[in-house]
Amino acid sequence: VTETCEPDAPLVVTNVLTTPAIVPDGAVLEEIQAQLAARELTPATQLADTGYVDGEAIVHSLASHGITLVGPVPPDTSWQARHDGGYDVSQFQIDWTAKQARCPEGQTSTGWKAGPDRHGHAQVKISFPALVCSACAARSSCTHAATDGRELTLRPEQEHSALQARRVEQKSAEWKATYGKRAGIEGTLSQGVRRCGLRRARYRGLKKTHLQHILTAVALNIVRVVNWLHDLPRAKTRRSAFVRLAPARC
Repeated sequence: VTETCEPDAPLVVTNVLTTPAIVPDGAVLEEIQAQLAARELTPATQLADTGYVDGEAIVHSLASHGITLVGPVPPDTSWQARHDGGYDVSQFQIDWTAKQARCPEGQTSTGWKAGPDRHGHAQVKISFPALVCSACAARSSCTHAATDGRELTLRPEQEHSALQARRVEQKSAEWKATYGKRAGIEGTLSQGVRRCGLRRARYRGLKKTHLQHILTAVALNIVRVVNWLHDLPRAKTRRSAFVRLAPARC
């Protein structure tokens, strides 16, 4: 479900896409953006859940549709990133022109191989010489390999840069305030469930279920526009009984 989030206008649903439950979010981002573009509803900025966002999606959204895709990317889950003092990917200097990488200890890579991963996505594998890494005093902070040197697996340049930049900026208060507007879509889903029975498919088949979702979106839009015309304030976020038991923060 895609909706507007302008502060001085009614929040209206602009697109609905229905898929089987097993389809991952990221697989339909291009289709969602193409449908918005076909109806001249392409947003300048699109706030999306983390399931839709990675380096490739950020780059492709801007290049193909002029959309700035805003959403948190997954953190680096390598042991180096989780270990205090570990040498994770962000600490390596990548020279894409020379096809070399420099480690935090100043050593230069000797291997550079570009090719697809097992899912068909482009990647770059960078390797450092085993003899240099084995003699390095910081080896325990860099690799657990018994005999080989450190290896890095990166996405292509634009995707890698976009991913690293997002991991930094999503920690800022300004970015969090911008992304906080996305919480409204959860209210839309809740309203659809409570008011229109969105969670229950009334008919068999994907096409009929999609029609139900479209009619639900139309109904929500009518209710919201009427409320906006009558200056009715939006309801506050519901708080569960359990949350209300928590002591108020000073």
